[in-house]
Order: sequence, then C-alpha cells, then structure tokens
Amino acid sequence: MEYCRGIGETKRAAYSDQDYWARPVPNFGDPNAQALIVGLAPGAHGSNRTGRMFTGDRSGQWLFRVLHEAGSANQPTWEDPSDGLELRNMMITAMGHCAPPGNKPTPDELRNCHDHLSDTFDLLRGLLVVIALGKVAYDGCGREFRRRGWVESLPAFSHGVELDTRGPILLGSYHPSQQNTFTGKLTEPMLRSVFERAATICRARE
Repeated sequence: MEYCRGIGETKRAAYSDQDYWARPVPNFGDPNAQALIVGLAPGAHGSNRTGRMFTGDRSGQWLFRVLHEAGSANQPTWEDPSDGLELRNMMITAMGHCAPPGNKPTPDELRNCHDHLSDTFDLLRGLLVVIALGKVAYDGCGREFRRRGWVESLPAFSHGVELDTRGPILLGSYHPSQQNTFTGKLTEPMLRSVFERAATICRARE
C-alpha cells in the first residue's frame, strides 16, 4: 500500500498532470460473468494510475484487443477508465490489488489478497472457467481450487494448459506483459486461442 501511494505522489513525468488512483484496484467486468481472468497485480503507472484493471499499460492493450475480437468487450480501447469499455460475461481480478515494487508481489502481499480472490469466486455464482495469466496466478488459483475440493493436484503451468475440475475449468496463459510480448514468448494468436477456448467452454456449458 505504501509503495502504490508513493508512486501516486512522485508520478511518472508523462503523467505528471494526472491524479493517480494509488490505492487497491477493484475488480472490473460483468458481475454475472461465467469467465474470470486472474492477473498478477496492478502496474505502477497503469492500473495504479487509472484505477481500472489492465488499463493504461501495454498489457491491457493486448488483453482488451483480444477480448474485443472474442466478443467479450464492446471496444478494444484500454487507456482511460472513462472510455465506455464494458466486458461481456467476463470479470477481471488479480492476485494482488496494490501495485508492488518491481511488479512482483511478495508472498505476504499475495496471502493478504487471497481472501479477495476467494470472495470473487463466491460472488460469481455461475462461474464456468478461470483464465490464469502467468504462473503466479495459476498457482494461486490452484491453491484456491484445492481448498474448495475442486481438484487434488495441479499440472505444471504452461501456456494453454487446461484442467477440468469439479468446479470451473482452469486455463493457463502466459501473461501479456511487455517482457513476454516483446520477446515473442506470447503472440496475439496464442493469447486469442485461450480466450476462444474459454468462450467455447461457456457456450458448451450453457
């Protein structure tokens, strides 16, 4: 919390004229969603600045463009929380809700926010599929799945991994971070394929 508040005071030069959100970032999306995206944590000058998940940084540019192409967002824009963006049958949350130093939440931060993930699962009564962006989110979702008795063990994380459980299906995807997209570890077709699979699951279980 102190770090994200400090970033909101010092700011980045490019955003010096903006008021930073600089506090925990809430979930964003359809409250009746059947699909849940679980990210890592707010970016210091992205969600921590705008106050909306994946808004204002390159990760969101990729994510919302793909969601729009998949029919899960009404538009592909991602920069401004007042831009009218709405999600359809999709909710976005994160393992951590405060921007962490170096974009790496500590184990304590993840533990402190885990109840929020659990509460999100409870609120989405019709949840059919969870898309974990990155290994940290995948492992965190796996712990919650085991706690709920939905699964006994978790296969190793990989892009496109799919786990059928006694609850929602769990899908894994590389995170659309700049490190992954700039190096080609994650391509747009790779990311799109995961969300197309999520849409197929929702349609099949309706």
